[in-house]
Amino acid sequence: MVVEKFKPVKEWLIQADYDFGTAEAMFKTGRYIYAVFMCHLSIEKALKGIYARKFRKDPQKIHDLVYFVKKIELILPEKHKDFLNILNELSVPTRYPDELKKLLREYRKQETRKLLNQTRELLLWLKKKL
Repeated sequence: MVVEKFKPVKEWLIQADYDFGTAEAMFKTGRYIYAVFMCHLSIEKALKGIYARKFRKDPQKIHDLVYFVKKIELILPEKHKDFLNILNELSVPTRYPDELKKLLREYRKQETRKLLNQTRELLLWLKKKL
């Protein structure tokens, strides 16, 4: 008997929620670019949970949200699709900023709050898909 070993879907969702909670904590302390980064990570882990459920194996160790949406053949509502593309583009600059001061000027409280709210909505939508 062959036993498949992969991270359970439930674990992916626990981590997605934890990362979103971290995004909220970073927001409260004014660490806006890290809040954005954690939003990306939260959605990434939710998508990887869907991937694990569909393919019954661990997903690749990549960070491209669009890749996972295509791979799992997920049809997103337009508002979530547009946001996912934006969040996907923010992964590298928030992870490895070329110029920290410039990035800090771009992500202030208002912009980051909007991203947090959109992440919350998308995360809830993705969880309903499971």
